[in-house]
Amino acid sequence: MSRSLPVCAASVGALALLAGCGGGGAPAQSDGSIAVNASDSACEVTKQDAPAGKITFQVANKGSKVTEFYLLGVGDRIMGEVENIGPGLTRRLIVEVPDGGTYTTACKPGMVGDGIRAPFTVTGQATRSVDDNARLAEATAGYKRYVTSQIEALVPKTEEFVNTVKAGNVDAAKAQFPIARTYWERIEPVAESFGDLDPKMDGREDDEREPGVGFTGYHRLEKDLWVDGLKADSGAIADQLLADMKDLQNRVATIELTPVQLANGAKELLDEVATGKITGEEDRYSHTDLWDFKANVEGSQAAIAALRPVIDERDKNLGPTLDQRFADVEKLLEGYRDGDGFKLYTQLTPEDTKKMSTAVDALGEPVSQVAAVVTK
Repeated sequence: MSRSLPVCAASVGALALLAGCGGGGAPAQSDGSIAVNASDSACEVTKQDAPAGKITFQVANKGSKVTEFYLLGVGDRIMGEVENIGPGLTRRLIVEVPDGGTYTTACKPGMVGDGIRAPFTVTGQATRSVDDNARLAEATAGYKRYVTSQIEALVPKTEEFVNTVKAGNVDAAKAQFPIARTYWERIEPVAESFGDLDPKMDGREDDEREPGVGFTGYHRLEKDLWVDGLKADSGAIADQLLADMKDLQNRVATIELTPVQLANGAKELLDEVATGKITGEEDRYSHTDLWDFKANVEGSQAAIAALRPVIDERDKNLGPTLDQRFADVEKLLEGYRDGDGFKLYTQLTPEDTKKMSTAVDALGEPVSQVAAVVTK
């Protein structure tokens, strides 16, 4: 997810699906989808309203910059997003919006800033998919249990890391950093859905921020530990990280998830790998990106596993393909093991990163089909 756009609780929405891509031009409307013609200076949404329920957008990038498209609720709550749409490409966004009201569409040419925005109206009310289908309800409940288990490990591991930073034990804190982040990275789509917390906990130094929001959280402490040395305020930064993590734990306890959110979150985690971990951008000071890579893939697999009974019921060929592609990525990652962890990003060759990119792209293709399958 692009971190420069604030987001809030995704309790009634769903995250984006990159369900496919093709050439430029206006997408066909025979399937009832809404065409979005994005450029470097415009965001033309060909229809400004839709009935509540499943809404599909076909986003064509006719500009020269990579772009993103969002459907936002009140307070910039992300109802759906589609990222990394290159020039000349078209990508699909499926989102479940059961509640009528006023929403906002936004294109982000260059993937920066608040985007080119316009109002969008959802009319009426729709039954949530989990209310109509017991398998889907169990899928969301099962994944919620997974998220809860990760949070229950994330908080004490973060507290351990924080206490070590405050004690000034740099070597031990460096060793704990990627371990604590593993639990965060497995559930990153859910964690990122709280827009007031995510920039403080996981923002990068060069991210755009709201006025008065400084560089804090995991990556500020990462820079202190590996580059600048611990500073006078490092302890306060660490304490705030832990307080924010406990706040996250409380909020997750009441979050409502949808099947589309699980499917889109699984794809989003792979996009995180492709845009941040394979490039070395995420952990640019510690170079512990492969820990995050592994955790993102595990989180994606957990979401797919929760949905697997529904996938097998509706598309018998998709499940085995997903199994094989996840196994391929797992086997590749195991080749970069170093003791209980992984090699540093700086130890990888261009050929290594090319292999990883190819494997993640191959996995992303069937994962991108899951949202359409669970919304049949």
